[in-house]
Amino acid sequence: MVTSGDTLTETRRKGDLLFLTQRIPYPPIKGEKIRPLQILKHFAQTYNVHLGCLIDDPRDWEHVETVNSMCSSAYFGGLNRRWDNLSHMGALATGQALSVALYHHRGLQKWTTHLLDTIRPDVVFVCSSNMAPYVLDHPRSSKSLIVDLADVDSEKWSAYASKATGFMKWVYTREARMVFDLENRIAHEADFSTFVSEPEAQMFRKLVPDRTRAIVGVPSGVEYQYFDPSIEFAPPYDGDRPTFVFTGTMDYIPNVDAVVWFVQDILPIIRQTLPDSQFYIVGSSPSPSVQNLARIDGVHVTGRVPDVRPYLAYARASVAPMRIARGIQNKVMEAMAMAKPVIVTPDALEGIDAVPGEELILANDAASFAAAACRLATDAHERTRIGTAARLRVERDFSWNGRLRGFDRLLNRNIN
Repeated sequence: MVTSGDTLTETRRKGDLLFLTQRIPYPPIKGEKIRPLQILKHFAQTYNVHLGCLIDDPRDWEHVETVNSMCSSAYFGGLNRRWDNLSHMGALATGQALSVALYHHRGLQKWTTHLLDTIRPDVVFVCSSNMAPYVLDHPRSSKSLIVDLADVDSEKWSAYASKATGFMKWVYTREARMVFDLENRIAHEADFSTFVSEPEAQMFRKLVPDRTRAIVGVPSGVEYQYFDPSIEFAPPYDGDRPTFVFTGTMDYIPNVDAVVWFVQDILPIIRQTLPDSQFYIVGSSPSPSVQNLARIDGVHVTGRVPDVRPYLAYARASVAPMRIARGIQNKVMEAMAMAKPVIVTPDALEGIDAVPGEELILANDAASFAAAACRLATDAHERTRIGTAARLRVERDFSWNGRLRGFDRLLNRNIN
């Protein structure tokens, strides 16, 4: 089993860059892989990138060589979920955030420390607060330290706590406090803390007002050449039935909440008008509560699929009924790129510069969401109008290359 790579490229570029991320950034099937992958590819054009990451899904080991080929050196640490549960208990006793304990790996820490001491990278780039402890406790030697927090995770945990009861409410409240303490430390020790959207960055500026100039939104994009509506796919389901699709990692609490709400509160209203409607929940690791939804006639839970594009291509609409959300929803941008009309709640619209009513549909409650779904399912002209406008918006404003230049500007600003 390959666990590390140690070949440096012969041609020196700008310098060396240490890149830490919590999961192997491939395949790009979830937000915590999509954004790091694009940033990694962007930096690899100008830096010798040294990647440290973790693998918690055995199926992802087959992608090690693909990722290794993008880097000058790399370390892939395997996570053992059984041991992770014990680590959680230890974290409760020691006052450490559970999410930090989950991603602590002795081998990766040793590799990171060795690389910092020997190569002394010019830039250290860290994806997520969970990975920051790998470098924060090491004497600073790099010219630049950027931590891409992506979302304000402490606010996410607070949102979880507001909906939980009993012991889990206590756990989530504690996690929110511990994670914010870490986020606050990052804000004061890193040169820049970055986020997937300007609204997310603005929220963090209010929490850490003395570091506002070092808190920056660098929006995510979408690989619209891949999510191309002109590509033909074999239909994955009966396209004659009105079909609505949700895509995402299905053990992620905001996604679970979204699909449960859709099935329990929105779909029954839709079926009053369109009784043969079906709903596809497309994504890896469906939780037990998501799997139980498949017992309902016309609700399909696929689990991990090799390609989400066919499911989007044949849907009447993509839906994002998010009630707990942070940052930018990749599922929305991907559906827009596929020229598919998307129905979103206000939480799912955050950070996406699209015009409601023109490039997507905004719905505030179950009744308005169902009404929009019925309208799109029965009006081909409306689907085409909104889908075409969505695709044009993506092509114009959502390219990864354009958006990730924000990191280049930060590095140039810091070095100069």
